[in-house]
Amino acid sequence: GGNSGVEAALDLAGMVNQVTLIEFAPELKADRVLVDQLAKRDNISILTNCMTTQIVAGDVQGQQKVTALEYQDRASEQRKQVPLAGVFIQIGLIPNTSFVHDYIELTKFKEIVIDERCHTNRVGVFAAGDVTTVPFKQIVIAMGEGSKAGLSAFEYLLKL
Repeated sequence: GGNSGVEAALDLAGMVNQVTLIEFAPELKADRVLVDQLAKRDNISILTNCMTTQIVAGDVQGQQKVTALEYQDRASEQRKQVPLAGVFIQIGLIPNTSFVHDYIELTKFKEIVIDERCHTNRVGVFAAGDVTTVPFKQIVIAMGEGSKAGLSAFEYLLKL
């Protein structure tokens, strides 16, 4: 229900017939502009105050596939199932940057501020991945950013 989850639901809604967003908290925590976008999508349903308990698999044409997600309504404690064909798990991000908090510039979200070449505000210190200000926190992007940071560090060392 935070920005990461809502953004993922919005992305998926453009590719699939139906998206069900399940949030543990009683309400979504995402920015209002993102929640407003959810409301505009006919193929997104939202379940709040729900605790996921199980991903259910079953036989589909001779293969074991995801068929449902079981959850517990936290208010009523009733267990329910949502039929589905796949699961995309998106958990919010709290960058693990506490070890540099007094050394490198961080945003209010505790992300390391970098430029387009992965330089930080400290000369000779580079950063990459989901702990930085780069948008779109995804593995493939973090890998590319890691390569870029490595090349920038190499270039920096060549100039010494």
